Amino acid sequence: MDSAEFKKDFLESIKTAAAVTGEGSCAAFVDNIAQYLIDAEVLSDFTPSFYTGRMGRSKYRVDGYVFDEFDSTMNLIIANFDGNDMDRRLTNALAMHDFGELLVFLKASLTTNLYQEIEMSTPCADLVDFLRMNVKEIRKYRLLIFTDADMSSAIKMVEIEDYEGIPVEGQIWDIDRLFRVCCSEQGRQIIEINFKEYCGEGIPCLEASSAATDQYKSYLGVIPGSVLADIYDKYGSKLLEGNVRSFLSTKVAVNKKIRATILNMPQMFFAFNNGISATAMEVVIENTDHGRFITFARDFQIINGGQTTASISNARYKDKANLEGLYVQMKLTDIQESTVEEADELIRSISRSSNSQNKVSDADFFASHPFHRRMEQISRLMFAPATQGAQYETKWFYERARGQYLQEQMRLTPAKRKQFELQHPKNQVIKKTDLAKVQNTWLGHPDVVSKGAQTNFSHFAEYIDNQWNSDEQQFNERYFQSTAALLLMFQYLENAIPKQPWYEGGYRANIIYYTIAYYRVLIQRQFPGMDLDLMMIWNRQDLSDQIKSSLLALAELVLIKLTDHDRPVANVTQWCKRDACWTGIKKIGFSLPPEMESCLITIDEQKAAQRSAKKDQKIVNEIYAQSEVVNRPVEMWKRLAEFAVTNHLVTPTDVTALTIACKIPEKMPNTYQCKRLLALLERAVEEGFNTAQ
Repeated sequence: MDSAEFKKDFLESIKTAAAVTGEGSCAAFVDNIAQYLIDAEVLSDFTPSFYTGRMGRSKYRVDGYVFDEFDSTMNLIIANFDGNDMDRRLTNALAMHDFGELLVFLKASLTTNLYQEIEMSTPCADLVDFLRMNVKEIRKYRLLIFTDADMSSAIKMVEIEDYEGIPVEGQIWDIDRLFRVCCSEQGRQIIEINFKEYCGEGIPCLEASSAATDQYKSYLGVIPGSVLADIYDKYGSKLLEGNVRSFLSTKVAVNKKIRATILNMPQMFFAFNNGISATAMEVVIENTDHGRFITFARDFQIINGGQTTASISNARYKDKANLEGLYVQMKLTDIQESTVEEADELIRSISRSSNSQNKVSDADFFASHPFHRRMEQISRLMFAPATQGAQYETKWFYERARGQYLQEQMRLTPAKRKQFELQHPKNQVIKKTDLAKVQNTWLGHPDVVSKGAQTNFSHFAEYIDNQWNSDEQQFNERYFQSTAALLLMFQYLENAIPKQPWYEGGYRANIIYYTIAYYRVLIQRQFPGMDLDLMMIWNRQDLSDQIKSSLLALAELVLIKLTDHDRPVANVTQWCKRDACWTGIKKIGFSLPPEMESCLITIDEQKAAQRSAKKDQKIVNEIYAQSEVVNRPVEMWKRLAEFAVTNHLVTPTDVTALTIACKIPEKMPNTYQCKRLLALLERAVEEGFNTAQ
């Protein structure tokens, strides 16, 4: 698949989505690009809020927004969409016109009575309210153009004047750029930093040559606090490795002790602070008469020290701190891995180890949790029942890593790609954030889900980590099937709600979260000892008419309650994030039809089915453990035996298992011994054992 094919497929999917929901091609276009950018970590979330008008003779328009709480950046989005002309070009003049419309909207929001003119309880009213309430907290405005035109090659740099002393950044996202960033092997934006732009010759450093391996090189450097703050101000939360960002997003980003040192004893910062650790996929070192300097780093990510970085930047911005004389020690690891997946795994391992002193749980590194590998394994093997007369089965494709679905198709011929898409339809792709969204909703946390993909993912991670440690066999084929069934419920409401006469636009996602969460509460309340039969939905690959009609009827009441004029918080979007909102929703009076009972399963039947699924998973685990042990080189088990004995990691049972493993294939360890061997291998790796030698 090349850029042209991607664009054609992308625009066709927009037409399909618009036809299904009836919301319009432009809205579908903006929403789809936003979802891609969320996956690529360009945006942390997205809220649609189309509005257009005039301030004097100047026209303004906005199509959506997202506020990044971590680096206090307000992203405002405008669409430049045609939908028909494939050869249309976005020139610099047209782009500046669109940026201008966003700036006029911003000015109208903050300096006129626009808030009073916009109808209450609409997404744009929420946006204007948010801008006015948080104007002193916003540190940067990022204006984004989403366009189906081709960006002119003459556009090299977008420069926009500050607004009221606040920096303004402009970004243009055409479909070609979307393809380059989201469909690359990394599946995200790559940060490239030329340190000479910030500090003369670069960052002075020493190479830890004795620590270098085939996997990495390491450098120790001293980076001025002002340079670190400049870089953070430019790149914001994208500078932080995903696990670090996820961890800090739920904690206090600015440490009081760090702040006190910056303000009162900046010259002691180097001595008091642990510094930062970072990784890069390429590092350029230059030797000068004054020593060695780091001058360039590609895919620069801070994996430890995010709190230090944010605190320095905030102290300069909010406290007007003078950073002269403030220096930070930096360990920079240059990753030498040959494949992207190996590099990502090494970065995650370094990140986990670097943060071990910060009370960071495995849940904070949920992106690399074995839960995801299990979901991926199940999705690649399990077929969904054929539907609507189709003579072939399909699969639900789980994306363990960003962009996997597209990556699978990149090197396929057109015929093979068509075959792949038939077996793995686009509407049956399950992203990690989608799984967290539907499962957390079903668990009864619509208020948490409403807080955005990142916050919800962190919340879900803690739950899964605890449950996995308690009983990992509960995450089996049945769990995967139930996830797909919940996604079918979500998809039905996403498509059906916009067509209802009572829906006037806005809050669709929140309506869905609260409707499905309350739907389960009502089932358990009105049909004691029963729950929705998600396996029935899986087997049908569709919802029954009883479920569809009752969900829609409930959704209307949920919307009325969410936008009730008596709600304590005027901003509906913010109100949906409150536990009190969920408490109010659960007071809605609604009776499910008696015929719903045919769609339910008793709790006892459900528990029996879950026990059976756990037994099946246990067998799968045993087979997996045996294959893992057998597929590893005998030489590795011999080296492990020596390492484990030397470091006192083994029990007599482990010694027996290792003795057998060292004689594969003449002798074969049993399933119990294989599990012991894999557990021993994991402990040994933590102690420094290298499996790759």
